Amino acid sequence: MKALVSIITVNYNGLRDTCEMIDSFRSRETYPRYEIIVVDNGSRLPEAEEIQERYRDNPVPGGSLSGSPVSFPPVKVVRNINNGFAGGNNAGLKAAAGDYLFFINNDTLIKEPVLDALVRRIESDSPRNGGVSPMLKFAARPDTLQYAGFTPWSPVTLRNSAIGFMQQDSPRFRIPRETASLHGAAMMVSRRALQDAGTMSEVYFLFYEELDWSAQLRKAGYRLWYEPAAVVYHKEGMTARRGSPTREFYLSRARMLFARRNLRGIGKYLSCAYLCILAAPKKAAVYLLHGQVALAKATICGTCEGIYKNIRTA
Repeated sequence: MKALVSIITVNYNGLRDTCEMIDSFRSRETYPRYEIIVVDNGSRLPEAEEIQERYRDNPVPGGSLSGSPVSFPPVKVVRNINNGFAGGNNAGLKAAAGDYLFFINNDTLIKEPVLDALVRRIESDSPRNGGVSPMLKFAARPDTLQYAGFTPWSPVTLRNSAIGFMQQDSPRFRIPRETASLHGAAMMVSRRALQDAGTMSEVYFLFYEELDWSAQLRKAGYRLWYEPAAVVYHKEGMTARRGSPTREFYLSRARMLFARRNLRGIGKYLSCAYLCILAAPKKAAVYLLHGQVALAKATICGTCEGIYKNIRTA
């Protein structure tokens, strides 16, 4: 019997996207055993009730791939407060029964089955493989890659890059490889790895949660993979608008928190000094030169909160 996969997604004022994601799995996914858990993170409208009602009778728009009638278990809906990306996903974990946990953004969709390829990648060496992310493409530009793995972090500046980002899909990106980090838009983790590494830290609220969690999984001795046989399409940027003070605040905050939580010894102090004395002031100065005072303030305030935030509480 195939292992059960729990698909966990967080909804926050995103009913249309969430339903499109669910419908894509119900019409395209052929893996025989999976459940879908939607965590509503305190949406302004009663979206939790709408999702629960919409999928109570198991509708499958357009039918299955084979065209035959398909019966699905009802979508599980978890009502939660808005405690961020990690908090929402951790709330979904409490309702999940799966041997594998597939965390996926609500602003994604699939066009072909993905679960079997991801499960097979972990099970190809299950004692050592802890997690896997699929190839990610932009939904608006389906021939363009968002993610084909991550490079390792530089030790002081904490810079890395997404392999294949904004490049055309080609054979060189269709080779499975180990990756330094999973991608938060779509990542599968085994129950065993979760138990060994712990859940995602809720200290971040937005950004870097999956990068921090990837670091914890690797510290627990697990390998992380990029699997191009599975492709997820990402609409991107529906939670915090690019170029917004909110986004800049939480990004600046998260960088500092990540350095404090994941670096050791002199490397941690060098990285924190770099972020505080060089990187954040330089970025704020550039914003000021362009008249973007709110973004400059958000950069400095986020960095400062990252310095003083208690990292032992989550």
